[in-house]
Amino acid sequence: MALELSRQKMRKEALDRFKYIRTCVLARELCLLVRTQRVTFNKEDVRDCCSFISKLCKEAGCGEASGLCAKAAKAIMNSEEDYLNICVQSCQKCGESRRPRRPDRPEPEGTVYV
Repeated sequence: MALELSRQKMRKEALDRFKYIRTCVLARELCLLVRTQRVTFNKEDVRDCCSFISKLCKEAGCGEASGLCAKAAKAIMNSEEDYLNICVQSCQKCGESRRPRRPDRPEPEGTVYV
């Protein structure tokens, strides 16, 4: 019986990790890509990408970050400065909601906004 409980716990942890990677990790990587390649994208590209990232954040349960990404998607069409300010806020919210680090892994020096 204990073995079955262990397997169920491992299964839940693996599924949770899968969801985290499918939503949060993918959203962060796509966001980084948009921010680093912003000069090559047109406004519509950025809007579409930020809208998709917003959906990923919402699916992950990060409502505030999702709302900020959706707001950034709208802002890019009018003002790049507003877009960048909203982007900074969104990235900070995303960083705040990060999964707690495992005790066996050291905390990084800090997060860098690109």
